Amino acid sequence: MPTGPLDLDLLRRLPKVSLHDHLDGSVRPATLIELASQCNYDGLPTTDADELGTWFFRGADRGSLALYLEGFTHTIALLQDAEALERVAYEYAEDLAADGVVYSEVRFAPLFHTREGLGLDGVLAAVLRGLKRGKEDFRIESRVIVCALRSESAEISSRLADLTTSWLDRGVAGFDLAGEEAGHPPKDHLDAFHTIKRANGSITIHAGEGFGPESIWQALQYCGAHRIGHGTRLMEDMAIWEGKVIRLGRLARFVLDHRVPLEMCLSSNVHTGAVPDLTSHPFPHFLREGFRVTINTDNRLMSGTTMTQEYLLAHQEYGLSLSELERLAVNGINAAFHDYWERRRILHERIVPGYVAAREELAELGMEAGPSLSHGDKEA
Repeated sequence: MPTGPLDLDLLRRLPKVSLHDHLDGSVRPATLIELASQCNYDGLPTTDADELGTWFFRGADRGSLALYLEGFTHTIALLQDAEALERVAYEYAEDLAADGVVYSEVRFAPLFHTREGLGLDGVLAAVLRGLKRGKEDFRIESRVIVCALRSESAEISSRLADLTTSWLDRGVAGFDLAGEEAGHPPKDHLDAFHTIKRANGSITIHAGEGFGPESIWQALQYCGAHRIGHGTRLMEDMAIWEGKVIRLGRLARFVLDHRVPLEMCLSSNVHTGAVPDLTSHPFPHFLREGFRVTINTDNRLMSGTTMTQEYLLAHQEYGLSLSELERLAVNGINAAFHDYWERRRILHERIVPGYVAAREELAELGMEAGPSLSHGDKEA
C-alpha cells in the first residue's frame, strides 16, 4: 500500500496533547489590540492584527532566547486584570480545541500579573475561570502550571511554590522554573522544589535549552523534576554518527530508562537559537531511540505556530508516519500531570478513537498509516 503526505486537514483533526504552552505567549493579536485600546496602552507597533502577529514573529525569530522573550513585555503589560486574564484563558482553550488538542497544560508566571493590584490567588482564579468555561464550551481539559523565574530570588520562588500547593486540587497541575538558564542554576531554588515534593506535587523545569546537559542533570537530580522543558542539549550526551545514535551517555540513559518526558518545541527551539535549524534538531533521534518525547508549541504568538503546524513540521521534516504522530499524543497523555484514571479516560475516549478514524480514512484512500500502537505501548 503506498504512502504519501498527510493532508493538513487530517493533521488538524488528529487528537493532540499540549504540555508546554505559555499563556502570555499565546494571545491572539486581535485580543491584544482590543485590550490595548481599553487601557490606553500605546506600546503596540500597529493596530492591524495580521501585521501585529507578523511583528511578534519577526521579533522572536532572531536566534536568541533573550531577544525571543522581548515580546512578552507587551503581552504581560496587557494582562493585568482579572477580566483580561479570564478572556485570554478562554480564548486559549477555544484555539487549542479548534487545533485538535484534547488535553493541555498551560503555564505562566502569576507574579508578572500583579502590577496593578491583583493578588496571586486572584490571578490564578481568573485564568482557571477562563479554562473552566473553555472546557464547558469546547470539550478540552486544560490545567495550569505555575512558573517561577530563575532570575528571581529563592524567596519569591518559595512563595510561588506555596501558591501552587494551595491550588493543586483546584486546577493547578504543577510547578515550573523558567527563564534564562546561564548563570541561574535551578538548585538556587531548592526550597521551592522541596515544598512541591512534600505536597506530592509535580515538577517540570526548563532545562537544556540555553545551557548544556549539566542543566538537565541538576533539574533531575537536585530538584526532582518529573519532566524536562525542551531538553534539546541532551543531545550533547549522545554520540551520533551518519545520522544514527551509536552511544548514549549516562545522563541520556537515565532519561531514557526512567521515561523522563521531554517537552520539545520544534519551531521555538530554532527561533531561540537552541538549535540552528530543524535539520539539526535532536527530536527525531530522541523519538526513534524510544525517549518519551512530546511535541508542543511553546509560544503560539511569538513563534507563529499551532500544534497542527508542529505536527506538519514533524511529518515533513522527519517523515513521521501516522503511527509516530500517535506515539506523540500517547506520550503526551502518559506524561500529563493529571490523575491516572482521567488520563486513561482521555486516552481511550479521545485519542485512540481519533487515530482509529484517521487510519480508516487513509485506508479508504489506499494509503499506509503504519501499524497501530500495541495495548502495552498505549499504557506505557
